[in-house]
Amino acid sequence: MEFTPYEYRGLVAQAWDILRGDTSHWADRFFYLEIICQYGEPVLDIGCGTGRLLLDYLSQGVAIEGVDNSPEMLALCRQKAEHLGLEVTLYEQYLERLSLPRRYRTILIPSSTLQLLTDPQMALEALRRVYAHLAPGGAVAASMMTLWQTGEPLYSEAEQTAVRPEDGALVRRVAKTWYDPSSECESTEDLYQIISADGQILAEECHRRSPATRSYTQDQARALFAQAGFNRISLYSQFTFSPAQPADRLFTVVAQ
Repeated sequence: MEFTPYEYRGLVAQAWDILRGDTSHWADRFFYLEIICQYGEPVLDIGCGTGRLLLDYLSQGVAIEGVDNSPEMLALCRQKAEHLGLEVTLYEQYLERLSLPRRYRTILIPSSTLQLLTDPQMALEALRRVYAHLAPGGAVAASMMTLWQTGEPLYSEAEQTAVRPEDGALVRRVAKTWYDPSSECESTEDLYQIISADGQILAEECHRRSPATRSYTQDQARALFAQAGFNRISLYSQFTFSPAQPADRLFTVVAQ
């Protein structure tokens, strides 16, 4: 099994929070908190990144820890925690190698993180490791997406910009994606730029991944969790507790 280098580095990490902006009203934030209320603590946030969910829940008194494979994202998370006066427990590990010293009542895999594991066997191994880290009666909640459907374009391009608060520089990302129906994976090319107020490019990086992300239908997601050993599997429509409908491209798997 081949392990790929971590993806979130350099300008990707530095621009992450700036380009996302205010996430305080994102629907998953409230959904996952309800999941924690249902299944209990302690909690593990997989792919915690800079701490979007982790630090919010920690500030509310939730016993939660985080794991990510990017040392740069984890460093940013620690800086934010220190600024907020929070003590945070973070682990630098790959999901497919997950080996932590405790079990958890609730494990979160937000932001379609599981789909970054494009090799099916690697994704299966990752879920088996998640299963092994759950306390009896615990549950995992993972958001997943169907990236492409028949008849849709195979190529897309989008641009994001935001102003860097500390100096007013423009942060720009141009994202290109190519979907391959035969592999059910997409490849990506992301150009990141930091541009000064007078138009000078202060920094620039191009990040390419092929493949980058695997698409899942609802049936494929359910089968993957079942193969990993989960036997109580529910699929919800986006970040609600309504059952997923056939037309839902974004859905959340909750499995015990």
